[in-house]
Amino acid sequence: MNDRTFHSEDLFVVGTGPGSSGSGRVRLQTLILIRWMAVIGQSFSLLFVRYGIGFELPIVPCMVTVAASAGLNIILALQYPNTARLSDRGASLFLAYDLLQLGALLYMTGGLTNPFAILILVPVTISATILSFWSTIVLGGLALMFISLLAMWYLPLPWSPEPLVLPDLYIGGIWAGLALGIVFMSAYAGRISFETKRMSDALAATQSALSREQQLSAVGGLAAAAAHELGTPLGTIHLVAKELGRELPGDWEHREDLDLLVSQAERCRDILAELSRRPGEGDRAFRETTIVGLVEAAAEHYASLGVAISIEPQTGRPPNVYRSPEVLHGLANITENAVDFARTHVWIRIYWDEPEIVIVIEDDGPGIPPDVLRNLGEPYKTSRPHKGGMGLGVFIATTLLEHSGARVTYANRVENGIVTGARVAIRWGRGIIDPNLAGHLPVGQQ
Repeated sequence: MNDRTFHSEDLFVVGTGPGSSGSGRVRLQTLILIRWMAVIGQSFSLLFVRYGIGFELPIVPCMVTVAASAGLNIILALQYPNTARLSDRGASLFLAYDLLQLGALLYMTGGLTNPFAILILVPVTISATILSFWSTIVLGGLALMFISLLAMWYLPLPWSPEPLVLPDLYIGGIWAGLALGIVFMSAYAGRISFETKRMSDALAATQSALSREQQLSAVGGLAAAAAHELGTPLGTIHLVAKELGRELPGDWEHREDLDLLVSQAERCRDILAELSRRPGEGDRAFRETTIVGLVEAAAEHYASLGVAISIEPQTGRPPNVYRSPEVLHGLANITENAVDFARTHVWIRIYWDEPEIVIVIEDDGPGIPPDVLRNLGEPYKTSRPHKGGMGLGVFIATTLLEHSGARVTYANRVENGIVTGARVAIRWGRGIIDPNLAGHLPVGQQ
């Protein structure tokens, strides 16, 4: 790193390039820019009131207070690189100073009678959007303390010809409004930020799952390519070894080693032949399968978990579909979820009449609670939080399947007015999933 070094590692996380400081809560440069905006606005307001309107106010102490913020900004800008990020504690101290500086200015310019007293909401709102819950609680408490002190002790509001004196009841109303504003804005901004972060984390988990499936799919192509490339040299080794076996005498001292070499070469040939039957990326037969084959591939890992899985396609020849990692992973996730909740049986029914291909997955479990059913498919919605469930499995499955062009609906199986299990229906238009109609593009890439 360059000469801009520091030792307060508990306050700052410094990166030397884009993306290298992701563990920080917020970029230092962002808060410095916001503070510069405050410095400019405060300076303009003070100078305009004193020299533009002509009201008396302690201009020197006020400008010294503003200059302190400007000086601190300059020091931070020189000391730390542009990529520095503040930790939670560092950002809290940064915003706490801003509250203190604003409180000092308000004390010298009328306290809560100053119209700019509402700006005390800004540091707390920023904290609610980027910092932890406890940091926001501390900063909110600090702001409440400052407005309480400013309601009782302050220099008169600059006014002419006589100082403006407002009734105590009115000042109490201003205090109540600011206090409610601090609480409401903190709660509102904090909740929005929390939901945004949860969605971002859930989408990251979805992307990770999809990336893993794509890597597994790519491994098959690499294996087939390796089998093709190794076939010729391995055949040569096997041929030479067999020829040596015919020409050398039967009592040759290394006869056993030569026979072992031939047998192992044949074994390698069999392995490569098996890999060759799993064609690579360029083979259409590997990239396509029937809709029944796709469902069987998604469900095969869960057939031995003590729950019977019945795959029931409609009669007739099933259509071909792309062997898409998104669809495989999505179907596997929903099948696993059904197996987890089922008592004894899971049914997977497949229909392909025009104009849709439909997969219906049902189980004989307890069904989906109404409060969960309303939001199923969203992240962190689960009926088993006590078992460590996070609700990401169904969210990831739904996201991947919808990315492939499917419509996913969740419901309960109801027989004679009684819930007898859960039901998931997945529908694709034939033109989306059928390679003969989709323009020869894999599912999810149309």
